[in-house]
Amino acid sequence: MRKTLMYRQGDVLLVQASLPDGACQQAARDGDGKLVLAYGEATGHHHAIAESGADMLEFADGTRYLRVGAPVCLRHAEHHALPLAAGVYKIVIQREYVPGPIASRAVAD
Repeated sequence: MRKTLMYRQGDVLLVQASLPDGACQQAARDGDGKLVLAYGEATGHHHAIAESGADMLEFADGTRYLRVGAPVCLRHAEHHALPLAAGVYKIVIQREYVPGPIASRAVAD
C-alpha cells in the first residue's frame, strides 16, 4: 500500500499528486521573487517559497498544483520553515465550519 505524502503549514495543505493535463496558466512570483501559495487575510503574512526550485500551475477551475524540482522550504512568519521534497503537490486551502447561512469559509491565517 502506497502512502500519500502530505505537508501542512497553517491553513495550507499540500497533498502529493500527479499533475493532470491541461494547466492553463503558470502563476508568477511576487515582486520579491517569492512564489506565494497563500496570502494571510488576518495578519498579512503569506506562505511562500523563496527558492527557484518550484513553480505553481493553475487550472481553469482554480485548482492549483505546486511542482517542486529540487528541495525547497515553505515559509511563513508565524510558522517554522517547512522543507518540501521534490514532487508534485495539490494545493488545498483548509476550510472551517461557520454556523449560520455560510456553511464554510477559507481559514484566515
